[in-house]
Formats: sequence, structure tokens, C-alpha cells
Amino acid sequence: MAWVVAVVLFVEALGIAAVNWFMGLVVDRQDMSLAGLDPDMMALSSKIGGVLFGLYFALCGLVALLVALRNRAPAGFGRILLISAAVAHGMLGAFAWGLLGVTQFVYMLVVLGLIVLLLMTYDYEVATAAGEPEDGKADDGGTAVTPPPAPTTP
Repeated sequence: MAWVVAVVLFVEALGIAAVNWFMGLVVDRQDMSLAGLDPDMMALSSKIGGVLFGLYFALCGLVALLVALRNRAPAGFGRILLISAAVAHGMLGAFAWGLLGVTQFVYMLVVLGLIVLLLMTYDYEVATAAGEPEDGKADDGGTAVTPPPAPTTP
């Protein structure tokens, strides 16, 4: 499953970088101003934004690839990166619904679901490998754990 997420994120990284680069070329060739903004600066910022956003998704894809290769849950910065990618896909899905249509919305939600499934699946495997039962409750051999007595006032 992590392999699928890695491939999807790498393809998405290339796609988002290519689309933004193309948009920068279109703005540059039309040489039109938007509310007095410099067209060269708009084209350059579109290209830079596309490259940075593409690198972000490529880094997320690299984290998913490392999860697949190591067969371990992501930890630390990699986990935070994948969570931020899930949030980004949720926000992009909301924008896609209003601006682009249902197909792009569904794509964003599928990628969001894949990332969340990656995070949740490996957490489950780590918990079961640690000896925790499937229901998440500790097996204490039938004895109940009682809380400590409440403090009394003198």
C-alpha cells in the first residue's frame, strides 16, 4: 500500500510542477498585467511555486517510499510531512469541488484516503507487533485495575 502512495505522490509532484511551469510560460508569453502586477514577476513566481510544491510532494513520496522499503511506520518529521500532505489534499479537494469539478475532487479525496490509510495501517501493525490485542485493551489476566483512593482533606 505504501508503494501505491509513493507512486501517486511522485506522479502528482511531476504533474503539479509541470502545470505551474506551463502556467508561468503562458503568463510570460501573453505579457499581460493583472491589476498592475509585473507579468515577469507573475511568471517567475508561478514557476518557483510549482517547483517548490512539486518538491514538497516528491519529499512526501520519498517518505512513503521509505515506509514501503523499511516496512515500518513513519516517525518524526516524515509522519508530520505525510499528515501535512493529507491536510493539503483535503484543502485542495475542497477548492477542486468549487473550481474544477467532481472528478478532481474525487481524485484529491482518493489521495487523501490513501495517505490516511498508510498512516493508520502502519500504526495498527506497530500496535499489534508490540503485543497489544486487536481491541486496544490491555490483557491484565482478569484482574481489574482500581484507581488510587481520592485524597482527603484534613
